[in-house]
Amino acid sequence: MAVKLRLKRMGAKQRPFYRVVAADSRFPRDGRFLEVVGTYNPIMKPAEIKIDEEKALYWLSQGAQPTETVKNIFSKEGIMKKFAESKKVGK
Repeated sequence: MAVKLRLKRMGAKQRPFYRVVAADSRFPRDGRFLEVVGTYNPIMKPAEIKIDEEKALYWLSQGAQPTETVKNIFSKEGIMKKFAESKKVGK
């Protein structure tokens, strides 16, 4: 099972709101998922981002691949840096 960290679109027309979820790559974008990792609201200025860092690091350590957008969000929040440092310490 290939797990991806990706965005699940919520909200009304022209008012997007996203949940960052861990999902099997075979499931549809807004379909079934394994766990909610956080939220992303691009309408707010600046964009509102709430990520559960523990869950994000757990899924990354389990081999989940973030999509390009999620990787950018994690980089802004400093999660990718912490993940890279934890991999160096593990060696």
